[in-house]
Amino acid sequence: MGGLVGGEGRPELVRARRRMGMSQDAIAAALWVSATTWSRWERGRQEIRPVYRARMAEVFGVDPAEVERWIEGTAPVDTEAWLIPDFSDLSLGATVEAAGRLWRCDVDPERRHVLAALPFVPAALGGWLSEWSYGAPNASAAHQGAGAAVGLSDVRRIVEARQAFGEMDHRFGAGMIRPAVVDYLHSTVAPMLRGRYDDKVGAALMTAAAGMTLQAGWTAFDMGRHGQAQHYFGQALTLAKAGDDALTGAWVLTTMTIQAIYLGQPAWAVRLARAAVEAAHRGQAPPRVMAWLLSREAWATALQASMSDSGDSHATKRVEQLLGEVERVYAGGTTDRDPAWTAWFEPTEPVAEAGICWSLIGEHRRGADCAEAVLREYDQRRTRSAQLSRMSAAEAYLGMGELEQAVDSARATIPTARSLTSSRLVERIRKFSDRLEPYGTTVQVREFRSYLDSELASRE
Repeated sequence: MGGLVGGEGRPELVRARRRMGMSQDAIAAALWVSATTWSRWERGRQEIRPVYRARMAEVFGVDPAEVERWIEGTAPVDTEAWLIPDFSDLSLGATVEAAGRLWRCDVDPERRHVLAALPFVPAALGGWLSEWSYGAPNASAAHQGAGAAVGLSDVRRIVEARQAFGEMDHRFGAGMIRPAVVDYLHSTVAPMLRGRYDDKVGAALMTAAAGMTLQAGWTAFDMGRHGQAQHYFGQALTLAKAGDDALTGAWVLTTMTIQAIYLGQPAWAVRLARAAVEAAHRGQAPPRVMAWLLSREAWATALQASMSDSGDSHATKRVEQLLGEVERVYAGGTTDRDPAWTAWFEPTEPVAEAGICWSLIGEHRRGADCAEAVLREYDQRRTRSAQLSRMSAAEAYLGMGELEQAVDSARATIPTARSLTSSRLVERIRKFSDRLEPYGTTVQVREFRSYLDSELASRE
């Protein structure tokens, strides 16, 4: 087998590692080899055995044939659509270029499907967290590009557009708005980033671009495209870093926490949640921001406790402490320093998230009570949130063994799930249906499953 390429090295292997945001030490640890061995592989000075090639495909989340091309250098590899943000270069120019490339690929019909099919790569998160926390910020966010001059009024339009997109997302689901969000990034935000602006405008522009990029990532997440969502979340984090905005970084990190929770990655969820809280402390976050982030830490910790084989009494106590802290901090109310995105965290949200936490640690009655309480408060602006809380109630009732109430609650979500463009909601209903297997012969469950299949068949 080939692979020894002498002085030419293996540049595509180096590029792949950097796109993962990983150091040589980090990737070597992930592959269970020494950093010296990895360095020799990159320089083309040492053969790479098949077992490690297979492991690379797993760690990088790509087809084995792609790994072979990186190693053997038999054909040029187009990895532009494989856009895990490169945290090895946090310069403003590199951040602007990477963001534009991501959005360009997402509007290109020939590349869009590749981006949408990318896998979620947990291994990328460690490098991102390290560089977010310890990477040196740019001395200035000023830029003298070839584009038009950009002012604060231009930045405000991005913020207002993101708020409008967010409201539509909550009401109609991600599929309704995602194409428009990505097109806005490519056609409106990218030219601004390439324009001319001073340090003050530049910092605000990076923050606004981070928020819109996060919105695009959130819509991908809601549609079940987790690798694509991860790319956008990582890019949003680099933009927040470029703007030296700790609170926006915390917002990105807490959103990444939700993805890790959803994908059953409790250890990463806890790390991301705690990084978000640390960033918020650095940014002297107001009460509503801190309450939101602590709520997500409680959720991640509760998931970790629920997935422990022997139970984790320490984690359970920590969840209880965090939920108490959320309630206390949230009572601090709003301030004139609240970022625009905290408007979403209305009084229903800490109660809804607390309900999920209680159910995860076995307090199903408290979980159901929280879910039922918020259901009475939702309006049409939060259609998806209402249905997700209804599913939380269904799961809590099932945990108590109250099958009839559980099925009734879940059944009530199906008509709305049919009209919402939210794969996440549909998947949650189907997972609930799978949990009904022990009761599969009962009339209630047979009728529920028949109704579910008939109503959501077109969503497959």
